[in-house]
Amino acid sequence: MKSENKTSAWTPLDRVGLARRVAQDIPDGWYVNLGIGVPTLVANHVPEGREVVFHSENGILGLGPGPETDKINPWLVNAGKQYVTLVPGGSYFHHADSFTMIRGRHLDLCVLGAFEVAQNGDLANWTTATPGAAPAVGGAMDLAVGAKRLWVVMDHSTKEGKSKLVRKCGYPLTAPACVKRVYTSLAVLDVVSEGFRVVGMVPGLSFEELQSRTDADLFPLA
Repeated sequence: MKSENKTSAWTPLDRVGLARRVAQDIPDGWYVNLGIGVPTLVANHVPEGREVVFHSENGILGLGPGPETDKINPWLVNAGKQYVTLVPGGSYFHHADSFTMIRGRHLDLCVLGAFEVAQNGDLANWTTATPGAAPAVGGAMDLAVGAKRLWVVMDHSTKEGKSKLVRKCGYPLTAPACVKRVYTSLAVLDVVSEGFRVVGMVPGLSFEELQSRTDADLFPLA
């Protein structure tokens, strides 16, 4: 599998670019949980004038952008132990109440990272099961089945150039057939019955080259 090469005629999105791309697609008024890693950056890039209410499973509703260094509240952190802000009207509450929101399907969307996503929507994001790797069991299992929609944001390939979009996950599953859309450093793809349908690509990248860098079956947008 080819690696993502920045010397090509196209440039993959970086972490900030990925977060900004996801934020563009979240509709006004949605309640959204953000997983750790790149998903937490999404709150910093919501278009001006759009209201999105962000949730953290440790018990926060109304997350704002990350704080300036001189305005950090050391008692206000998200599930990834990052300092956060609270928007006007935001609140924090018991962990159990937070999971009641998740399991009660009160969240419109959850955005998570992943090690692999299969073309039927299977998600693998909690462990690679390799010796010495620390498994990250957490709220993802509940969010994958509790949120009304699940989007994944991740690099298109591993550092070794292996596709993270696969026909079948090789890593232990977080949940089966739960992913609706994937944002990678190269493309935006919807999970459909045939496989991954390409919604958009980084400028300059052709469909053929994207397919050559992807293990799973891709289909162009009709």
